[in-house]
Amino acid sequence: MSRAVYLNALGLINALGAGKRAVSETLFAGVTEGMKARSGFLRDRDVFAGGVDDPLPEIAAELVLYDSRNNRMLLAAMQQIEVDIRAAIKKYGPDRVAVVLGTSTSGISDNEPGIDYKTAHGVFPDGFDYDRQDNASLSLFAREYFGLTGPALTISTACTSSAKTLSSARRLIRSGLCDAAIVGGADTLCRLTMGGFASLELIADGLCNPFSRNRGGINIGEGAAVFLMSREEAKIRVAGIGETSDAYHMSTPDPEGTGALNAMRRALAQSGFSAADIGYLNLHGTATVLNDSMEAKAVSELLGGVPCSSTKPLTGHTLGAAGSTELAFLWLALDQELSAGRLPPHIWDGARDPELPDINLVAPGTVVGSASAMMSNSFAFGGNNISVILVRENG
Repeated sequence: MSRAVYLNALGLINALGAGKRAVSETLFAGVTEGMKARSGFLRDRDVFAGGVDDPLPEIAAELVLYDSRNNRMLLAAMQQIEVDIRAAIKKYGPDRVAVVLGTSTSGISDNEPGIDYKTAHGVFPDGFDYDRQDNASLSLFAREYFGLTGPALTISTACTSSAKTLSSARRLIRSGLCDAAIVGGADTLCRLTMGGFASLELIADGLCNPFSRNRGGINIGEGAAVFLMSREEAKIRVAGIGETSDAYHMSTPDPEGTGALNAMRRALAQSGFSAADIGYLNLHGTATVLNDSMEAKAVSELLGGVPCSSTKPLTGHTLGAAGSTELAFLWLALDQELSAGRLPPHIWDGARDPELPDINLVAPGTVVGSASAMMSNSFAFGGNNISVILVRENG
């Protein structure tokens, strides 16, 4: 039996829009209109962030225990490929379709008003439930929504969460525990996360500026991206995955980029490709001083002049959803109908940092029509790293 797995369908929503076509139009044009100053997240000031302004679907009354903005974000993405998912369930059976999703915030934003109420009144308000912010809620909701009875798990490894769902789901499929899987993730803006990054002094004052000498921190974003994964041949194949853990520091990356470099090397080795075969790299590119420095070192050493960009000035850093969101951008770039060979541009001020290796940042309007293999990097607190290579099959 073939060990190859494919990404058969994609649904996504983020600051760029909702759905493949809408996101493609804004992604490849480098539109940053979804990035704006937003109030209510930090007490002392507005904060620049990538928000979803599209309406989100309601969750049915019988699933009220799972009703949160995070799960509604997930539902918006899943409904875009619901026909594909239900076809897989009909083909394989509800016990043979797994759910593997990633998040870091879950329903925290929905519980924050209840915590405020308890602070003021000493008791939680009616309807408050900690389970709403349980990370498991994401996958349990998806399983209940589709009536599945197979494996369901949520991965929460900060900024690598939803990228790592592809690795876990692929193992489930290859081991014979399932025939298909719903993979990806969702994260939503909340005060807890915003306050945490602000306390680390990592929040940018305006639009983030990755790899610039003027970079001054990240923008947080929200969104969801969901794939249907199976052995059934499709246009986009998962060619290689490399995972490492350098455990250098709780929140600071290894300044030499060793873990990042090894993750990319492992992805290449598993895929059978050489560095010259990679037509585009989606950088983790958070616009923090240390992350960009170590990633530039690793990319320069291994991939040389590969075209690359950080898409976080377009969406914000969607945290637990970042990995699947940026893999979705690879999926769109590999889809010739949607991309016409264009690459996601690198939006910044153009001020190169002389202390960083000179990597090939994609200018707006760049077209590389022949590229069939692309890589995406995701790096997380604690030195958790993953690189994933997707390839376009059949031309």
